[in-house]
Amino acid sequence: MVKALIIEDNDYFRETLRDLLRSEFPCVTFEEAGDGDEALQKIEVLCPELILMDIKLPGESGLEITKKVRQSFLEVTIIILTNYDLPEYRDAALLHGANYFLSKGSSSTEDIIQLVDSVIKDMK
Repeated sequence: MVKALIIEDNDYFRETLRDLLRSEFPCVTFEEAGDGDEALQKIEVLCPELILMDIKLPGESGLEITKKVRQSFLEVTIIILTNYDLPEYRDAALLHGANYFLSKGSSSTEDIIQLVDSVIKDMK
């Protein structure tokens, strides 16, 4: 079973994303974190294979968490999912070690599902 962690401070968005992904991917266990500190704790315990993460978080930013995760967990796939669809954020996310960058505003539900599906298939 694939382990995934959704790191998002907006409760409504996080819960909606979790419910959507759980219904599409019953073979994946989805855990959640609402801030940077909780995220780092859950990453250490869960050792997820997939992380979906916002950039702007209370505590450490998604970029800093990505950098720390990449140092210890080389195989994890990190998808940055943010409202900040700017080239400098996209570049910073990739520079810090994210595998993918999606904008919440311009990515459809189907875009997210297709990307997660592709990542999960690559893990098998």
